[in-house]
Amino acid sequence: MEQPKAIYDGRPEPYSMRLRIEPMELEDVAEVRSIEEASFTLPWPRNAYRREIVENKLARYLVIRDVDAISDAATDARVTAANQMRPRPFPLSLLPSVNKGPEQQWRYGKPTLVAYGGLWLMVDEAHITTIASRPDVRGQYIGELMLTALIDVAIGLAARWVTLEVRVSNSLARSLYKKYSFRSTGIRPRYYSDNHEDALVMWSEDVNVAGFQRMFQKRIASLRHRHSWTTTYPETGGFLDDSARD
Repeated sequence: MEQPKAIYDGRPEPYSMRLRIEPMELEDVAEVRSIEEASFTLPWPRNAYRREIVENKLARYLVIRDVDAISDAATDARVTAANQMRPRPFPLSLLPSVNKGPEQQWRYGKPTLVAYGGLWLMVDEAHITTIASRPDVRGQYIGELMLTALIDVAIGLAARWVTLEVRVSNSLARSLYKKYSFRSTGIRPRYYSDNHEDALVMWSEDVNVAGFQRMFQKRIASLRHRHSWTTTYPETGGFLDDSARD
């Protein structure tokens, strides 16, 4: 895929993370809920993500991790796992070991989760259900990268359009979505139950047309000036893969 010219203003970026974009797993839910509770006044019910990951065949959820950062909880668990691997004195050495090997250590040593998002695929429409980033990385284009990953998944799933709802007061989010061709097509009155605020319904252009995909490639190229990343989610349109840089 030809590398497009980036939409980039040339200013140096003080933040540059090495990131990994991957499918959300059940063990990620605690970190996801922590970000959600810091981001929204109406977090989802505690068991909602489990249902979405395990039962909802229309749903796809992703997380972004900072591969150079390990949360305190993960570090503590890694130390515990390492201690379990130390030789045990006789007669404890005769007992079965509880260590489960490198898979367990990697699970406990996962890099810090910095963003998450999800969508439902309904025929040829991808509906973004949620998207958020940690408060301490906002303004660093992590949320925008998650948006591009969700659009990439939508393209990989053969969707034609992407749609979402956003609070009418959320001007930052609305500006971001407009950068990716989303336009307001209607209002859901009193959609948010915490303060009865209206929601704007926004739809993208057809994500398969050449004009959208040229714009999308340029936006991704701009993000590559700010961060590097790898992707491990299977249903990809190929726009965020390393091969897309060639």
